[in-house]
Amino acid sequence: MATYNKRGYKTPKEKEEKLDNNFIEDTPNVDATDSTTAKAFDTLDEGASKIEDWVAKNQKYILNFLAVVVVITVGYLSYQKFVVEPKEEEATTDLFVAQQNFQLAADATNPKSQDSLYNLVLKGSEGKQGAVGIAEQYSGTDSGNIANYYAGIANLYLKKYDVAIQYLEKFSSKDNFLSSIALGAIGDAWSQKNDANKALEYYEKAARLNTNEFTTPKYLYKAGQTAIELGNKAAALKYFTEIKEKYESTPEAQNIDALIGMAQ
Repeated sequence: MATYNKRGYKTPKEKEEKLDNNFIEDTPNVDATDSTTAKAFDTLDEGASKIEDWVAKNQKYILNFLAVVVVITVGYLSYQKFVVEPKEEEATTDLFVAQQNFQLAADATNPKSQDSLYNLVLKGSEGKQGAVGIAEQYSGTDSGNIANYYAGIANLYLKKYDVAIQYLEKFSSKDNFLSSIALGAIGDAWSQKNDANKALEYYEKAARLNTNEFTTPKYLYKAGQTAIELGNKAAALKYFTEIKEKYESTPEAQNIDALIGMAQ
């Protein structure tokens, strides 16, 4: 029997299974990842449990430690508030009078008046303590610290060199300018005690601590003179040359060529 196909008719093809190229079956890897993650969480859980157990066993000690920390903190704050601050206020009141006498002494031209005023700086006046009393009673305060400076300088001018050194060595300051002056004053005290080596040591420190147009050439000059006294012309030449090259506009540089010639 003849079979006729309709024009344009095509035999249907079997349906092709569409594959999702984006789908990758990798069940073993997924299982491995899940297993690793699970182990990690198990480890964390175990660690957390151990910490909880440790805290539970040592809770008493932890609480005692925290209590001690709180007591120390509160004690420190209370000390600052009720002890240090009132002492600082009292010290500041006494120090104001000592500062006034110190300035009057520094400005005085009569040696006897100057000595008298420096004694007032040390002993006090107008019912207020002097620098010595302030330094002792208010040790550890800012006022007590600066009182060491005033006591040191006053004793230096009164030719009590050992006492001056003791007070000046107790003084400390974040102000490098004032610290340089204190170091230079210690150098002056050693110089008056005829210990040129110690004097040179402190003049060098004073010159190098804070480079400026006032203290640096001042103490380089003294260092140079002291070096000559010690017979160390090479060191003296170094100090004097530095003044000439770097601080030519300062008073110390006025006769520096003669000093350089002496050191050569």
